[in-house]
Amino acid sequence: MAKTIITAALTGAVTPAGYNIPETPQEIADTAYECWKLGAAVVHIHTRAADGLGAMNAEAFAEIVQRIRAHKDCDVIINCTSSGASPQHPATDEERYLHHMTVPGIEMGSYDAGSFNWMPGGVFLNSPQFLEKLGDAYMEKGIKPELEIFDAGMLGIADYFVKKGHLSTPCHYQFCLGVLGGMPATVENLLYLVQHIPAGSTWSAFGVGKGHLPILYAALALGGHIRVGLEDNVVYGFDDAGKKILATNQMLVQRAVDAVKVFGNTPATPAEAREILGIKPLVR
Repeated sequence: MAKTIITAALTGAVTPAGYNIPETPQEIADTAYECWKLGAAVVHIHTRAADGLGAMNAEAFAEIVQRIRAHKDCDVIINCTSSGASPQHPATDEERYLHHMTVPGIEMGSYDAGSFNWMPGGVFLNSPQFLEKLGDAYMEKGIKPELEIFDAGMLGIADYFVKKGHLSTPCHYQFCLGVLGGMPATVENLLYLVQHIPAGSTWSAFGVGKGHLPILYAALALGGHIRVGLEDNVVYGFDDAGKKILATNQMLVQRAVDAVKVFGNTPATPAEAREILGIKPLVR
């Protein structure tokens, strides 16, 4: 049976208060461990400031990694963001990847391959100069880039930095669909992106909000991997009265595991995911 990598994006930078968002390092690490036990091979990590807003906090990243790795049975792949700042807690280019350079145990890092108007909040800025430095930092540390693609033009940007030697191949693409300012979360758009990446690449996808399930199922049908979690979607469904059922990360991971199995695939273990993605085996 084919192996499907499930990534759990636990927190994010912009999901507002009032939902089941893990915010403190302890909460994030505990949730990561629980999602791994359910079947997630990768956990995607953001940090929050004391006020609950997104922030790039190298000390918090270090604490989260240490707390996850304190579980000796847990071999989950740790993927840390490079884009978790907020207007209230801005970060310089260097602060966006300081933790990747200084915290042992980070195996993957997000690489948002371009800038766009993230409506209605403002410009999501990823300058060419930043992307060059970020790619070089990942190559220096042996961190696998997760090329986050919000629009088709970003495929060309990623290809440019591959050709310039700032990204290693084969690349792993994360198709991020449904953000206003990027590509809508449609099966048609996902198919287009999948058909325009280099042969030998790996890819995963998610849809924001109501696009969550259509993109999950489409990714399975197209042979890709999937991402779920409260960074992208906070509603699990609706009860008989039409009232929203708020999700937890654990609920979303379990549903993804069930979907993978019903489809006829098997959730990849972290060891299998490392082999698929070209990441070195975990050394404790």
